[in-house]
Amino acid sequence: MPIQEMTEQQLLEHMNAIQGTEAVLMYTPLCGTCKLAERMLDIVQATSAAVPLHKLNINYAPLLRERWQVASVPCLAIIGEEGLMHKEYALRSVDHIYRLLKLPAQ
Repeated sequence: MPIQEMTEQQLLEHMNAIQGTEAVLMYTPLCGTCKLAERMLDIVQATSAAVPLHKLNINYAPLLRERWQVASVPCLAIIGEEGLMHKEYALRSVDHIYRLLKLPAQ
């Protein structure tokens, strides 16, 4: 299942309903590294051990880009009930991303 694309407005509305942890890949369409990051996230998502994933085109997200002070793309934003919890720019490997995003043990 592909990562769900959201608009900035959809994500802002969705953030009010978050329970637990989720992640947002902030990207630009012409960024090759962003495409690689998305492929790695697809692999992590297939494990079903990852938190819910979304993606957001940073070109159309001026409010969140400013609020979260996104310095570059790809940026993996980990969000929770309180808002932004962590930003990760160096998506080094599938294993690294998996450890960042794995669901807490029940």
